[in-house]
Amino acid sequence: MKILVCISHVPDTTSKINFTENDTKFDTNGVQFVINPYDEFSLTRAMWFKEKQGAKVTVVNVGDASTEPTLRKALAIGADDAIRVNAVPTDGFMVAKELAEVVKNGEYDLVLAGKESADYNGQMVPGMLASLLDFNFVNGCVGLEVEGSNVTLEREIDGGEEKVSSSLPMVVAGQKGIVEEKDLRIPNMRGIMMARKKPLNVVEPSGAAAATSTQTFEKPAAKGAVKLVESVDELIDLLHNEAKAI
Repeated sequence: MKILVCISHVPDTTSKINFTENDTKFDTNGVQFVINPYDEFSLTRAMWFKEKQGAKVTVVNVGDASTEPTLRKALAIGADDAIRVNAVPTDGFMVAKELAEVVKNGEYDLVLAGKESADYNGQMVPGMLASLLDFNFVNGCVGLEVEGSNVTLEREIDGGEEKVSSSLPMVVAGQKGIVEEKDLRIPNMRGIMMARKKPLNVVEPSGAAAATSTQTFEKPAAKGAVKLVESVDELIDLLHNEAKAI
């Protein structure tokens, strides 16, 4: 089985975010980038298939050379090789189109990704990718088993979980539950050394055009001061007379 894991290169959630050029571009100075957490859950599940079923695991990212350390970390975790599509991602549709070309050229059986990226939270790329490929698709996956070409999955739905069955080829968007946080892998020294020798192939983009454009970025409004109250009566008084909420 050939597995392709889509990797997003996202800012660490502890990073301080700023914008430049009149709030039209993200300022990367001083920002630490990591593997998108949702993608890391899916990558860890792919490692299980590699170890238990002999699957070959490739990781892919659409990005410029600055994303290569993130791909190298995925290789250190255990992926066999990596592909970087040499293009700056502009929107989800453009990324999905470029990933679709990689899947077609590599003839992958299973494409794994996170359900969304931790920076834009769009939840769009895996679904669009499946549509472009005409692959079966399951989103919000919290359980995944593959036997031959048969796939059994669990996904989160309103009020609970749903078990579904499908067949390869398919795209699966995972989240916490497809593996647990305790199962995530920290690259060890041997893995880091081996990652330096694993192939990281740079391919030129197909030229997919963006479907949207960014006009400006804006930070959330600063939170107001916190006022501590000592009784329910005081809280009700403040809500009624000051906040005018009741």
